Amino acid sequence: MRCAGWQNPRMKVADGIHRLGPGVVNVYLLEEAGEITIIDAGMPGDWSDLLRELAAMGRTLDDVRALVLTHGHSDHIGFAERARRERGWIPRVHELDAALARGEVPNPAKGGGPIRPIPLLSFLLLGLRRGALGQTPIGEVATYGDGATLDVPGAPRVILAPGHTPGCAALHVASRDALFVGDVLSTYAVTNGSTGPMIAPFTADPAQAVASMDRLAGVEARWVLPGHGQPWTGGVGEAVRRVRAAGPDGMGRPAS
Repeated sequence: MRCAGWQNPRMKVADGIHRLGPGVVNVYLLEEAGEITIIDAGMPGDWSDLLRELAAMGRTLDDVRALVLTHGHSDHIGFAERARRERGWIPRVHELDAALARGEVPNPAKGGGPIRPIPLLSFLLLGLRRGALGQTPIGEVATYGDGATLDVPGAPRVILAPGHTPGCAALHVASRDALFVGDVLSTYAVTNGSTGPMIAPFTADPAQAVASMDRLAGVEARWVLPGHGQPWTGGVGEAVRRVRAAGPDGMGRPAS
């Protein structure tokens, strides 16, 4: 199995891992001993899907112990400020993306690679429906550093892999045989509908993003879980190989 096809908006990925959304913008729920870590916060409107998925898992907001962000882009911090205000969760993000998540610096994103109108329009309409135009920066964040093992359910280990943003990070959860890659790499290009491991569209520094694949190359995980697209189960090494093969010009365009 490589990349699975489109799934229902709510789904169980594997034991202890659930996902919100059909695969365009992903939010993950990592469960350990009945406690939840939310990985990324999608768009503001994903809050309602969060409540429904927790209920389907037999959990509530009271079972959530942490909200961890893979980076500071607007389509990953969607409901984070609401969670901070209403629930007291202080979102965690790599220290190099803290200012971005707080809205204090411009978005470093550059071009999106090849564009096809229908997929891009679908992504923009999704953002409109999900409240992206009313995106609120996060008032306060906690930061983590490269190599840290976070004291949250699942104990994810941080792997800094800059390029998409300066503080873009992957989270390795050995207990679940999973690597949450955020936008370190993508398996779906929101700009053109391409699928397969690739540099995510709107990457600030594609050459650096390709070089950062060196940081993932030795990781072993059955599940490679991106911020955009379906789970990749063809091995971390093969995903890295494909990104390297496409090179910096492969943003939004996977190599075979």
